[in-house]
Amino acid sequence: MQLSKTTSDGHSNPNPQRAKLIVSLACTQEEIREAQRLRYHVFIETFRLSTLANPDAINVDEFDDYCDHLIVRDTQSSRVVGTYRLMSPTAARRMGRYYCEQEFDLSNLNHLLTCTTEAGHACVHPDYRSGSVIMLLWTGLAMYMQRERCDYLMGCASVSLSDGGHNAAALYHAFTAEHFAPAVYRVTPHKPFPVDKHDVGHVPQIPPLLKGYLRIGAWICGEPAWDTEFNSADFFLLLPLSKLDSRYARHYLKTQNSI
Repeated sequence: MQLSKTTSDGHSNPNPQRAKLIVSLACTQEEIREAQRLRYHVFIETFRLSTLANPDAINVDEFDDYCDHLIVRDTQSSRVVGTYRLMSPTAARRMGRYYCEQEFDLSNLNHLLTCTTEAGHACVHPDYRSGSVIMLLWTGLAMYMQRERCDYLMGCASVSLSDGGHNAAALYHAFTAEHFAPAVYRVTPHKPFPVDKHDVGHVPQIPPLLKGYLRIGAWICGEPAWDTEFNSADFFLLLPLSKLDSRYARHYLKTQNSI
């Protein structure tokens, strides 16, 4: 199923001409494999997570068969250069849980989950990080949520702990009250990252994905979880579409062709 949304990206890539990008939902097993290979390249090779290396060079888990996979393809090189894994409420019921529930107690959000899409495993090829790919992914995500009649978006933004955790701790302490969700929407990590045991004097550097979520109006729902497998601190975010910044609402939620 292809989304009727394309763009150009002047960032350098193997083709000397401007990249032509298109966003769609993966509709074949091979397209899903392409997304999994990109995830492997970004998560395992780029971030050097040798413990997750495998001879097939794909990043895959038990949720993949239940989720939809949003992909951005460079039509000139034919390669997938961006991906987002999406879980609808229907898919979560079939699976029995959301991916985030492995890291967080979502009890406070139970009343929202029938109208919530979970987005995760976002990644963009290193050669295509000028902004166009993530914008297309978010456009596709908005169209998907409209199709699924979802009013909430949730997911995790990961912060690498390769520096010993100083940046993750500094970020948490730099957030202001307006960044945090009201108490009724707070979640609890099963394995909290110890934000008070690191150098909070560190000047925080906010990752682009987390910065993007906050810019469009998402809340941080409490302390981050400690993901030892991916060596990251994971911040749980919740975005009620009613809270979506009006500038982005006009862009992402305008009338689109359905997927």
